Amino acid sequence: MESRAKVCNLRSTPRKARLVADAVRGMNVGDALSLLELNINKKVAADISKVLKSAVANMQSAHTETVVDVDGLKIEEIKVDCGSVMKRFRARAQGRASQILKRMCHISVKVAN
Repeated sequence: MESRAKVCNLRSTPRKARLVADAVRGMNVGDALSLLELNINKKVAADISKVLKSAVANMQSAHTETVVDVDGLKIEEIKVDCGSVMKRFRARAQGRASQILKRMCHISVKVAN
């Protein structure tokens, strides 16, 4: 049994999100949630925790006839991809402008027994 959850256009850079995703890749769901909520002091950790909880809830709703053991679930795959980019401009010296790229990311989680 497996389940997936995905969040698109999260307002965090993919590079920052990959640091947190690499820390929980391959862990049990319970251990990963406690690590994300208590020990990792990054803003994107709360968002990854939400996606992970959503994947667990998707599995529980898909398999209503059987009891799903949440402690036995494992993060089989967690992937952080580049999303869209907002382009902004900032005034610089002598009437010039420089471009600022505000990057977003897509996070997908696959949970299995």
